[in-house]
Amino acid sequence: MSSLADNFSELVQRVRAGREMGHASFEPIYYLIFHPKEILDVKRNLPAWTAKLRNDGWDVHQLSISHEIEEILASAPMMKIWLAADGKSPLSWDKTNQALANVITNGSLKDRLQSKLESLKDKKNTILLVTDLEALHPYTRIGAIESQLYGKFYVPTAFFYPGERTGKTRLKFLGFYPEDGNYRSVHVGG
Repeated sequence: MSSLADNFSELVQRVRAGREMGHASFEPIYYLIFHPKEILDVKRNLPAWTAKLRNDGWDVHQLSISHEIEEILASAPMMKIWLAADGKSPLSWDKTNQALANVITNGSLKDRLQSKLESLKDKKNTILLVTDLEALHPYTRIGAIESQLYGKFYVPTAFFYPGERTGKTRLKFLGFYPEDGNYRSVHVGG
């Protein structure tokens, strides 16, 4: 079994090789897949990996899914109503999660990722690291967002994916969601 460090090195090599590809159908989307029990290890390694990329000449940008979700929910117009409803029925997790999922998946999160990608368009030697995907549970999975943005990945984008690889293109988010084979990306690790 390869280590996180080995998998990150392979990811960097694949990103480098992908930049040299010239065919129009190639989307520069990469997944670093790791077991969910390694989430904290990935977070600990991220500053060193970011520094390594910068030392290799990359302009590194990061988008934290948990930070984006926090901002979306904090600015949601229905927040006061949700809090009041939650106070009346604090154990109605399904209703609460569905209300939160609706706000996150109505385009807000996709729009934020798309805006970030647009801001990086035409910048040389740029890479976007998308972290904290575990914050998508139980609302959605990143594959749904990735597929909506196909054709808009202007710079290499690496998703740090807690889950399992179950085939060449199939992934199990957090190791317990059903397999999803709708990813159009390069997978490393898992």
